[in-house]
Amino acid sequence: MGSRQSYARCGRGLARLMAGLRSAVEGWAEAWRCQQNVRIHAGFVVAITGLGLYLGLPATQWAILVLTFIVVLAAEFLNSALEALTDLVSPEYHALAKEAKDMGAGAVLLTAVGAVIIGLLILGPPLWARVASLAGGAR
Repeated sequence: MGSRQSYARCGRGLARLMAGLRSAVEGWAEAWRCQQNVRIHAGFVVAITGLGLYLGLPATQWAILVLTFIVVLAAEFLNSALEALTDLVSPEYHALAKEAKDMGAGAVLLTAVGAVIIGLLILGPPLWARVASLAGGAR
């Protein structure tokens, strides 16, 4: 084990905090570089954020959307970590390794479907009202 890794695990104070932060940033960079789904989810975050700004959502709805973004991205990161660890401990095909990876992917799917439902509940009514007012004004 490298000195930086053991210090991050066993050290104290600001040095440990900085080592942990550095590892977290490296994890983000690795996920962005290697995980297409992270980039897809991030694209949805940007698009939904733009739509929410356009619709002028209140703070409580923003809080729900931001929490939803975080849950989906966290599930994707955890699934990626599970896949990497599974590949490390089981480089050859094994039914249990497949099961672990499938369950991780299923968790991401569950959070993504939940995010779509939350997005429709929050963004749907004001978007529909905006479309209706634009259509009514065009007559």
